[in-house]
Amino acid sequence: MIVEQIYTGCLAQGAYYIESNGEAVVIDPLREVAPYIQKAERNGAKIKYVLETHFHADFVSGHIDLAKKTGAKIVYGPNAKPDFDFYAAKDGEVLTVGNATIQVLHTPGHTMESTCYLLKDETGKAVGLFSGDTLFIGDVGRPDLAQKVKADLTQEMLAGYLFDSLRNKIMPLADDIIVYPAHGAGSACGKNMSKETTDTLGHQKQTNYALRADMTKDEFIKEVITGLVAPPAYFPLNVMMNIHGYDSIDTVLERGQHALSPEAFEAAANETSALILDTRDPQTFAGGFIPNSINIGIDGNFAPWVGAMIPDIKQEILLVTDEGREQEVITRLARVGYDYTIGYLKGGFEAWKASGKEVDQIRSISAEELAVIAANEQVHILDVRKNSEHLSEHVINAENAPLDFINDSMSQIDKNKTYYVHCAGGYRSMIFNSILRARGFNNLTDIKGGFKAIKESGKFPVSDYVCPTTLL
Repeated sequence: MIVEQIYTGCLAQGAYYIESNGEAVVIDPLREVAPYIQKAERNGAKIKYVLETHFHADFVSGHIDLAKKTGAKIVYGPNAKPDFDFYAAKDGEVLTVGNATIQVLHTPGHTMESTCYLLKDETGKAVGLFSGDTLFIGDVGRPDLAQKVKADLTQEMLAGYLFDSLRNKIMPLADDIIVYPAHGAGSACGKNMSKETTDTLGHQKQTNYALRADMTKDEFIKEVITGLVAPPAYFPLNVMMNIHGYDSIDTVLERGQHALSPEAFEAAANETSALILDTRDPQTFAGGFIPNSINIGIDGNFAPWVGAMIPDIKQEILLVTDEGREQEVITRLARVGYDYTIGYLKGGFEAWKASGKEVDQIRSISAEELAVIAANEQVHILDVRKNSEHLSEHVINAENAPLDFINDSMSQIDKNKTYYVHCAGGYRSMIFNSILRARGFNNLTDIKGGFKAIKESGKFPVSDYVCPTTLL
């Protein structure tokens, strides 16, 4: 029997491939399904089931394409009612995969259809729990997402269901079972996830705050909902795509891979409402970019920040990328439902610059350069990290304007003042600076290396360190 975790760091997401005696199962697949198909073909296996733990909010699953291309059956647990052909598994039902079996465990709480899958080997021994967003390593799924889709649910109600699911379905299982969650640290689907992506259930019973044996339901509800902030705006939109269906990834790639000359690119930008998205390294972007474009670097937490910063998943997008990475960017946009890339700049930004067209820049300075300026005048430092990060440790007198809530943060900025902007390492601050510059804020200077560089310079007073909270 083969059990493989296919982890995607950008989304902090774990998909799973299970194979036994010529039959395979894929759990919570990503949008691009070719890797799963190729893996099965190499092993001479047939994909029998696509198991979905719930209707995902943070990414668009590849379940529909994978089923169409392989003939596999899409499986959900109780309460799921999608708009496509699927198999509704009953709580406790056993699915056969080669010589292995998978037991369906309905575990409502994160969502009402949330389901875990208990894998048993050829001998009938339970060896793995594919826990979706019900149980993470160090945390459990946030109980406030399903209420965005179903109005008669409250987060308190969902948290209560989650408590019962954990106590009645998961905690009674054997301690040596390996927990395989759908997400790890960095996902917005929980607030305290570990960087580890698997663990034994026994260790989680000892260390996971939500699995304390002496915890009452009221205590659980209070702890689980404390610190929750509004989820990214694209979450409910992705849920709807996962329920109702979507264009094939092949169609999305075909639509997006139109190479445009600088002239054609400029015409497309002027003739449509397309957003110009530049995915190059933040500091490279700062040195020169197409006016009014925004920067979300492909080599950071790209997809989640696209989802957080671009409110409409049907927004048409024109891309500026490093040469050769166009398909990668289009694919990663599609993972979170942004299917309407309409073309990319052929030859990248260098082609634009060579054409003699207008170029913009964002000033970027080191922490040492900022210290020289601060020695001669008052400086306004803007910290765009999450509020929990700022409260944990920050430059004395810095203002906190979280990127996560950029519209609210923008309201506290005076266009006539010069601000020096930082995040933790320089990725988020360039997103912030580029968006505000496109909106007419021209007095923002980026600090290279972010808070880390500022602190290491020793040139600025920093608050005493406080252990970070579990605020999202």
